[in-house]
Amino acid sequence: MRMIGLISVLWICVWGFIFSPRTQACTNILVTKGATRDGSVMVTYSCDGEWHPILRYTPAADYEPEDSLEITDWSGDVRGKIKQVEHTYAVIRQMNEHQLVIAESTFDGRPELQNPEGLLHYWDLMQLALQRAKTAREAIKVMTDLVADYGYRSTGESISIADPNEVWLLEIIGPGPGGKGAVWVAQRIPDGYVSCHANKARIGEFPLNDPENCWYSENVISLAVEKGYYDPASGEPFVFHEVYGPSTPRNLRWADTRVWSILRRVAPSANLKADYHRAVEGAEPYPLWVKPDEKLSLADVMELMRDHYEGTDFDMTKGIDAGPFGSPYRWRPLNWMVDSVEYAWERPVSTQQVGFTFVSQSRSWLPDPVGGVLWYGVDDSYTTCYVPLYCGINAVPESYAVGSIKQFTWDSAWWVFNFVANFATLKYSYMIEDIRAVQRRLEGDLIALQPAVDQTAAQLAKSNPDLMTRYLTDYSVTHGNLVVKRWRELAEYLMRK
Repeated sequence: MRMIGLISVLWICVWGFIFSPRTQACTNILVTKGATRDGSVMVTYSCDGEWHPILRYTPAADYEPEDSLEITDWSGDVRGKIKQVEHTYAVIRQMNEHQLVIAESTFDGRPELQNPEGLLHYWDLMQLALQRAKTAREAIKVMTDLVADYGYRSTGESISIADPNEVWLLEIIGPGPGGKGAVWVAQRIPDGYVSCHANKARIGEFPLNDPENCWYSENVISLAVEKGYYDPASGEPFVFHEVYGPSTPRNLRWADTRVWSILRRVAPSANLKADYHRAVEGAEPYPLWVKPDEKLSLADVMELMRDHYEGTDFDMTKGIDAGPFGSPYRWRPLNWMVDSVEYAWERPVSTQQVGFTFVSQSRSWLPDPVGGVLWYGVDDSYTTCYVPLYCGINAVPESYAVGSIKQFTWDSAWWVFNFVANFATLKYSYMIEDIRAVQRRLEGDLIALQPAVDQTAAQLAKSNPDLMTRYLTDYSVTHGNLVVKRWRELAEYLMRK
């Protein structure tokens, strides 16, 4: 019987953000295939925090029926073990070889519901689902079955799950100390619509008799009644995000302002007001999904991840706090007290403390190794450059796989992008123009190349799959490293200009 350590399977450095505060720390956008110009399913993720990510490729693997898997803390201590499956799928960051992609944001929710005796954190569940599932529905079943058997350890979590055909949102929270299981709801985003979440629970009322589009735990209402969170006799509807993640002025401001800004850009005709995220009494929560006024391109979705609320009343490039050069950056903490009065900064989609960000594509009309693409960037989404990593590759660009937050090096992609972003704060309004020009040119060229790369790889998938893997790997690795090289040249240009 073999014992496989999860710490080696799961890339400890991938989830290094756990070492830093993550409150109000991530943003996801979920785009169904009917909402995109080319029929891609897309998910975006900004994994925010003061950390240096290490990009890893985890190959597929086979195991014996009696093998088990150790679940390990960041310290290396074994927390427990689970039964291993006989085959696991290859994974790059948060997309597997079947174009399944999973992302998240933490909503925390009611602190008394965290279960310190549960075995599995949300990041364990995400990675195990990527290794064990081919579709979004399978991934939801993997995660919810695992917590039923072993218990859920984290606070409240919103988890985006997508395959080439569907996008689902799973929201999960613990049942309280002791025992196993979790409280959860999973809803399918209707085709043709766009959803998002940003560190605040989003699922509200949900159908109890629509198993094609909504799944939920048996205790989702009964636990709320037992704990006194919900009274069925009140006549009020059961609203998941208010029952398990109640609104506060802080989470409305720091989370739902991001949601509002994304949805208003996707569907200006919806005329969504700022009242809800400003905690105006009686204001209606934002819809879980909207139909875009126009179908979105890949470049459009990338731009949705680049937002400081420009052009709104909350524009962070304006006002005295933006300084003489219109900087949108606000250093932590987000809130502080002066003379017993609390003040706060805004918290935008684009922020300075970021590990990595991505925009995924899952495309049903292409073979899996070609159809799945993780457009990957490091550091601030506003000043990064997304590079294509096909899910059929078997290696990653070297510059994204090295480095430490404790030691600067030009060999690390994260440090190169971080340097440019930090240097730009000296004269932001001037330097951001140069940065965005290079960004648009590089991303535009890579997007323009994609159809030819797809066509070549799809043909190779039929005639020579091994050569297809080599071709896609060489393309992804070469262009990833070239982008980093060009970004270092940009850094040197900004210093001498």
